[in-house]
This record gives sequence, structure tokens and C-alpha cells, in this order.
Amino acid sequence: MTDREKPVVLIVEDEVTLLSIIVDTLEYEGFATLKAVDGKEGLQLFFEKKPDLLVADVMMPKMDGFEMVKKIRQTDKTTPILFLTARSSIEDLVFGFELGANDYLRKPFKMQELIIRMRALLNRAMPGKTVENVFKIGNYTFDSVSQTLKIGNNTQELSYFENEILKRLCLNSNNNADIQSLLINLWHDDSPYNRNSLHGYIHKLRRLLRNDERVKIINMRGIGYKLVF
Repeated sequence: MTDREKPVVLIVEDEVTLLSIIVDTLEYEGFATLKAVDGKEGLQLFFEKKPDLLVADVMMPKMDGFEMVKKIRQTDKTTPILFLTARSSIEDLVFGFELGANDYLRKPFKMQELIIRMRALLNRAMPGKTVENVFKIGNYTFDSVSQTLKIGNNTQELSYFENEILKRLCLNSNNNADIQSLLINLWHDDSPYNRNSLHGYIHKLRRLLRNDERVKIINMRGIGYKLVF
């Protein structure tokens, strides 16, 4: 899949650390990303690159998110826009929607919630270009939105980390999902403690997938894991 076949998301956020975390996570999830650190740069990138979705902070230097979106909506009425903000007043929320925002997420937020909201906006705006979230794994059906793993009449609910690890293995099916990327994307830290947690979740997933002998999670020693079926 080429980058242009992937949904292209423009993230405009002046908190550099948060911006980096969002970009790394979205790219690992199968999105193509563009990034800007202020509203002025974001506005320029939006019209130059024409992304499929805009995710924008409200409070930014040079041009805030509200002003940026106001200018965008003068000519573009359809591209989905999701605001990120630390503000909590209902007036700000209403004002954002009146400017043309499609959704609103308050900081601090969980990356899983951001991704779910983004997928919903993209699937409505781009029905022929949905983001993959249901996977066939041998005889299993894995739904990463409902966090369920089904085989026959048996449906198993997954924990957050089981769900996110299995999804990343599916997205890298028959290729290696390296340990460090899994740790940084899920725990934002590759400490030995988190490595042990990852190994524990892999062991749990192997047990959940044991009813189809073709399905294996292979340990690529010192590198990562590979899902084969």
C-alpha cells in the first residue's frame, strides 16, 4: 500500500512531544501523516497537501486552531476536522462546531480514543477507503474496535493491551513487529518492566489463539514477533 492509498492525516500541534507521539502511533496504525507546529504552517500544509483528515490543537502560536479552521472552511466544507484542546468550557466547544469542526477531544486523552474517533470520521467521509479494523486470522475473526476475538460460537473479549498488540501483529502479518516499536507505541517506554509485560501479553494471546493450530505468534529472538497463519 502506498502512502497515498493510506488515509492522510494532518496533525497541527505545538506540543512537540505530543505531536511526535501522535505521529508515531498513527503511522504504526497504518495512516500517512503530515505535521505542523502552529496554525500558520498547518494552514499552508492543508492547502498544499489536501489531507483526508485534519487533527488540530486549539491554542497555538502564530494562528490558533479556531482561526485556522475558519480560513479552511471558507473554501473547504467537507474535509473532516477534529479539535484537540485543554479548554473545557461549553462555549469553546460550541464555537468550534460552529466554525465547522466535526469532532472535539479534550486533553489529556487516550490514543485509542483518538484513533477510534478518527476512523469514524474517515469512514463517513471516505466510504470506499475505510481503515482496516476487522481481521481474519485463520479461523478467527478479530474486531479491534469491539475488542473481540471470535472462533465459531465462542467470543472472547480482549483487554486493551491484548487488543492493541494483536492489532499490530495483524497489521504486520507475516512480517516482523519489532519489540521496541511495540513498547514505544503502547507504553511510550521500552524499560525491562514493560518488556516483561509485553512478553506476558504475547503468552496470553498465544493461549487465546490455540484453537487453530495454523495460527502462531513466532518469537524472532532479539527482534520481535511475527504472526503467521
